[in-house]
Amino acid sequence: MTGRVEPILGFTPVNQGLLTVDNFRRIVAQIAPYAHTVQLFWQGEPLLNDALPEMIHIAREAGLYTIVSTNAQRLDQSMAEAIVRAGLNRIIVSMDGWTQQTYEQYRQGGDVEKVKAAVRCLRKAKNQSGSCVTIELQCLYLKTNEAEWGVFRKEYKSLGADRLTMKTAQLYDYKHDSPLMPADTRYARYRYDAKLGEFVPKRKFRNRCFRLWSGCVIDVQGNILPCCYDKNKQYVFGNILHQPLRDIWHSEAAERFRRHVLRERKQIPICTNCDE
Repeated sequence: MTGRVEPILGFTPVNQGLLTVDNFRRIVAQIAPYAHTVQLFWQGEPLLNDALPEMIHIAREAGLYTIVSTNAQRLDQSMAEAIVRAGLNRIIVSMDGWTQQTYEQYRQGGDVEKVKAAVRCLRKAKNQSGSCVTIELQCLYLKTNEAEWGVFRKEYKSLGADRLTMKTAQLYDYKHDSPLMPADTRYARYRYDAKLGEFVPKRKFRNRCFRLWSGCVIDVQGNILPCCYDKNKQYVFGNILHQPLRDIWHSEAAERFRRHVLRERKQIPICTNCDE
């Protein structure tokens, strides 16, 4: 490996298993010489893993910057204190609606009041410990919450967050519009193409990708994937629990995928809805 990488270590839903502390230690030992950041989430809820605070501590002891993204449904005062005390650098709390009515249209089964309470718990834990953790509230630009964007911008600090991120949403049914696409399409990843008669991604498609040379995804089984868009694990480069990271990074599978991106990226299914 010639450069620094930014691994994303995911905690998938329970039916796919949870990353064990022992395996996490083995992974950190391999990535620490190359990485500067570890994102402890991918395709699942990290707080389902009760070992999360210990893993944050392990990563911090190895000199890695740690990020967690959560729906905050399990984030109470005890958990807030545990992850802050472990040395977490940044936490992203997803809240895609200010009221329950708007929130549950995207976060089905979720409780927006739990999210608000979780942010307050994090603020209390941060203040009590003197931690420098960044509490980031994140809201997707959606048609369902479009009327509340101003409320988010006005109220996020009073809720206890340090930062607000308003983010465009990746949609899967965008070609013929979507009930989630904002009416103000300046805040959507897609635009209407009159010639095609459908919506298309705004970003110009180029045969390049920063992600492939700056990081990777490591799933709970130790498989190394090209990026977070490979949600169905179509492109496995190797397994870090059975092979050295350097060998996987320079493997034929990895190099072949990179060459494909540089030549004909539009033919790769996971790239077609990417905002990179």
